[in-house]
Amino acid sequence: MAIEFTKYHGLGNDFILVDNRESAEPLLTPEQAVRWCDRHFGIGADGVIFALPGQNGTDYTMRIYNSDGSEPEMCGNGIRCFARFVAELEGTTEARSYRIHTLAGVMVPKLEAEGLVTVDMGEPRLLAAEIPTTVSNPDQKVVDYPLKVAGQVWKVTCVSMGNPHCITFVDEVAAIPLEILGPQFEGHAVFPKKTNTEFIQVVRPDYLKMRVWERGAGMTLACGTGACASLAAGVLTGKCDRRATVELPGGPLHIEWSEPDNHLYMTGPAEKVFTGKAVIH
Repeated sequence: MAIEFTKYHGLGNDFILVDNRESAEPLLTPEQAVRWCDRHFGIGADGVIFALPGQNGTDYTMRIYNSDGSEPEMCGNGIRCFARFVAELEGTTEARSYRIHTLAGVMVPKLEAEGLVTVDMGEPRLLAAEIPTTVSNPDQKVVDYPLKVAGQVWKVTCVSMGNPHCITFVDEVAAIPLEILGPQFEGHAVFPKKTNTEFIQVVRPDYLKMRVWERGAGMTLACGTGACASLAAGVLTGKCDRRATVELPGGPLHIEWSEPDNHLYMTGPAEKVFTGKAVIH
């Protein structure tokens, strides 16, 4: 059996998109998604995203399997690609918004000009129980908390964007051995659901450099929820403005933490790469 797919990427964070509108459950199993994501024996991607029917008044439901078969609550770069994908399925080119049901709640991406998509990512969740992490009391924020990883103490700030993030600020982000530190942060005992990990260099209050280790996907070129969480962490620690460019290995995202509604807004590209058919076994 073969299934049609479209490959998209958001700043190099790449996804296989599947039209799943005729079924309320993903057409692939997590194990099949792992095979599709394999860069040598499959299509190659950081995850597989399914466009399912909407729920509770939303336009669509987004489900995603990471390249290791795990299912995250949300994906910032992925939802921008999702918005472009469903617009293509509908045959529309006009600027419009969608209400998308995700495991992290309802997200609202808006199609912009020149291939950009702005996503209302909602409010950051800042209490330890919401992230979740056990580093402090459940009803307290985790800001500049000393956490020992790989024999070194790191000051970490934790933020949930519907999925968990652990952010630490460093002098030179390029010098971080991400492939060594990333797995140790991700699987640290203080994160019961594991965590995404961002290392941030503050170039200016309105310009951050970021590298990310994503839970379930490893080292990726970009992470939208991570960029949002990192800006929130920068504001909480007094290191950055409420609006900033976050430079990732794959390119820049523009992030704003709006004071009037306390929501984070992310703007960035989503680009179609190719379409095809893949066999499922």
